[in-house]
Amino acid sequence: MINTEEDTYYIVNAKALPEVFIKTMEAKELLKRGGACTIYEAVEKVGISRGAYYKYKDYIFPFYELGQGKIITFSFLLDHSAGILSEVLNKIADAGGSILTINQNIPNHGVANVTITVEVKNLVGDIELLVKRVKESKGVKEVDILGKE
Repeated sequence: MINTEEDTYYIVNAKALPEVFIKTMEAKELLKRGGACTIYEAVEKVGISRGAYYKYKDYIFPFYELGQGKIITFSFLLDHSAGILSEVLNKIADAGGSILTINQNIPNHGVANVTITVEVKNLVGDIELLVKRVKESKGVKEVDILGKE
């Protein structure tokens, strides 16, 4: 049985959430990024009531906000070719991440498993954007987040 007296947090894929949560996040992002000047304007744009916004705004936030000022451990599956790990490290550094550890297994069947732990308190943008940019790199087969502190 889950204790509802304490704050309990879950990581849930947005596809599983009711639409009101997604629209609340969209309204918060509009306000944060200047796409709306007032809460009224933001909720009008996304199609929810102000009451719904106020009810959920303090209880939903993007994953990257959990990681701000924290440490995240990534797992990568990379082609075993010269320069691929270097490109991944450069993308992390360019985004403001600070590399704490790198662990690479011996390549097997032309691919290598690499685990990189990154301090993300100075990250420019969000973690999802960093993951997207790294995934777009040549030779990057998989990117997963193993954990966060």
